[in-house]
Amino acid sequence: MRVPRRIVSAVSTLLSGVSPKRRVGAALVLLFALLACFVPAGAREQINGRVVAVADGDTIIVLDAAQVEHRVRFAFIDAPEKAQAFGQRAKAALAARVYGREVRVEVVDRDHYGRNVGRVWQGDSDVNLVQLTDGYAWHYRQYAQNNQPPGDFARYAGAEAEARQAQRGLWQEPEPTAPWAYRRASRQ
Repeated sequence: MRVPRRIVSAVSTLLSGVSPKRRVGAALVLLFALLACFVPAGAREQINGRVVAVADGDTIIVLDAAQVEHRVRFAFIDAPEKAQAFGQRAKAALAARVYGREVRVEVVDRDHYGRNVGRVWQGDSDVNLVQLTDGYAWHYRQYAQNNQPPGDFARYAGAEAEARQAQRGLWQEPEPTAPWAYRRASRQ
């Protein structure tokens, strides 16, 4: 079993000589992690609704039955930024698959922008995995290694490897730039 980095960090913070304020924060992280262990997998947060916008190759907006919009970043994958090669194609491929259609989102996290991070399902189809299979995303191993179940990790890694081998989507490029490298270079 893999232990998420934030749990390891919280434990080391509790055991170190940091300020009481930081120890309280670390204790809260551990408390919420412990409580999450007692929530059945099927009871975790889920969003059901219609896709009303596609922001890019791994972000959608879902309108639920209460007419509330939810911005959802796909978990475990990272698609090219819109300004990158294949960024617009990744967005178009995702839009063709989900725009105007009903989806179910299994929320696995929230990112630092406040977006829901989740696995998106259209019927029985894992849309995150389809983006990888079609060659429009990378398996985001840096994040997935601590947060994705091992069987899913292997399926996603295999889908990316297969797309690379078949030179589908962005893998047609001789050396495509990963989105995280592109973002880092853009910041500098």
